[in-house]
Amino acid sequence: EMQLVESGGGLVQPGGSRRLSCVASEFTYDYSIAWFRQAPGKEREGLTCISMSDGSTTYSDSVKGRFFISTNNAKNTVYLQMNNLRPEDTAVYYCAAVKLPLYALPGFRGFLSGSWGQGTQVTVSS
Repeated sequence: EMQLVESGGGLVQPGGSRRLSCVASEFTYDYSIAWFRQAPGKEREGLTCISMSDGSTTYSDSVKGRFFISTNNAKNTVYLQMNNLRPEDTAVYYCAAVKLPLYALPGFRGFLSGSWGQGTQVTVSS
């Protein structure tokens, strides 16, 4: 089973930027990888995902235009670049992986049965 480790969380001022990293124990082209977040008292929310086979991406409306997903295949790493952060972006951020291309998944819920990291806390506050 793939192992995932997130890092890069911390305290950020409103309007600031932060880049999260997700290092995977393996990086093959039959995987899709997603970023989720969960704020206190709220359900886990899918933010963005990428298909390693063709680089196709999907973004939720809540982060489209502010958050960007990218990969560094040489480092087995998926990044989440977060810009123009808002207090409502405060949450624990997780990466998840499934061994399927995006087109074969029923949206973000397709990642629920996949491999997950332990999460990294992002707090947006002045």
